Parts: sequence; structure tokens; C-alpha cells
Amino acid sequence: PAGPAGTGKTETTKDLGRGLAIWVIVQNCSDQMTNKVMANFFSGLAQTGAWGCFDEFNRISVEVLSVVAGQYLSILDGIRSKKSVFTFEEDEINLVPTVGAFITMNPGYAGRTEL
Repeated sequence: PAGPAGTGKTETTKDLGRGLAIWVIVQNCSDQMTNKVMANFFSGLAQTGAWGCFDEFNRISVEVLSVVAGQYLSILDGIRSKKSVFTFEEDEINLVPTVGAFITMNPGYAGRTEL
């Protein structure tokens, strides 16, 4: 979801997860996040089946976002192939298919990438 700060984007994602009995982990994003940080986060989500809610996702630099897209695509490919173990960032890890990633954005603020 995208919209002004304080309109319930993150809370809506958390409520949906709670309603489906899925653990939702919220990560506040910044321009300091690297593809390695995101890979660690995605690895944990994939192995537990939890959802990640990446708050203010558009604060991450464009260069990192490019790599992140490929990382998440590999998780989605694993789910589509109905794999229980898949290769992620050169490691074989378990895959729980309930894994999900949601993003929130506050467009128009200084320091935000236009997506």
C-alpha cells in the first residue's frame, strides 16, 4: 500500500496476518539497508513461512531494490515449483510456502525513491 503516514497501511497488513494466524514481522526500511540485509531477512521469512512487512520500502536505494527483486523472485519460483527446499543466495534452505512480503510506501517525501 502507498499513502500518507499514519493512515494504517502497516496495521492493515498486520491485522490480515493475525486473521490468518501468520506471524508478521515489520522492518522499517532506510537508505542504509543492503542486499545482504534483505537476503538475511528473506531467508528467515522463507524458512519460517512468516510474512515481512517492509515499511517505507521506497527509502531503499534503487541499486539495492534491483537485487531485492531477484531475491524475492527466487522465493516465488520456489513456491510455484512446490519445493520444500530451494537454493537462495547459493545456500540450500527450507521453504515454507506461507512466506510473504508486503511493502508500504510514503511517496512524495524527501529521500524516497519513486517506484
